[in-house]
Amino acid sequence: MQAKDVMTTTILTVTPDTDVGEIARTLLDAHISAVPVIDGAGNLIGIVSEGDLIHRAEAETRRRPSWWLRLLATPEESSERYLREFGRRARDVMTRDVITVGPDTPLTEIAAMLEKFHIKRVPVMEHGKLVGIVSRANLLRGVATWQKPSGVRIEDSSLRGLLLQALGEADLPMHLVNVTVTDGAVELWGVVESEVQVEAARAAVEATAGVLRLDNHLIHRN
Repeated sequence: MQAKDVMTTTILTVTPDTDVGEIARTLLDAHISAVPVIDGAGNLIGIVSEGDLIHRAEAETRRRPSWWLRLLATPEESSERYLREFGRRARDVMTRDVITVGPDTPLTEIAAMLEKFHIKRVPVMEHGKLVGIVSRANLLRGVATWQKPSGVRIEDSSLRGLLLQALGEADLPMHLVNVTVTDGAVELWGVVESEVQVEAARAAVEATAGVLRLDNHLIHRN
């Protein structure tokens, strides 16, 4: 699946001059965790998330850096921190370096980005314009709506090849595992390291289209 298959296309946005109080109310009322910031030409110039509004003077949650951190901070860094804590406009608090994806970006890549950069959503851009957002919730919907293709008939030799690939991705000791396929019925024989690998083999077979039945005879050493 790709970004375009799960992305939210009805997008709430704000302008660079939107008041931070209005942004906070929008996040609360719409039950979302961030809003993109769009300029007058329709360009994405930033994003304001819950995290950008946590350390605020109004909520008495300002950061209190130690004296030595204040000593090491440059005047520009101190001014930037002050602006994020006291500024009243989206442009004052927004994250400017926004990680984006395209409509055809695979969900596997998006999931990796969310984990790597510790973010909860990515805007989807097409031809320089914002067309959607993929959040963690959208990825969950992709999981919830996925269904294994039914009624698929694959030649036994081809199906065995798919199974060998899937079992290899599950990191099974394939030199100790034998796979047979007869009219879509799969049998697994051999020895693996643990019960977890037995279950991983089962999951790999069950997720492969064309499998009609599984007889799992794998045994584990532990």
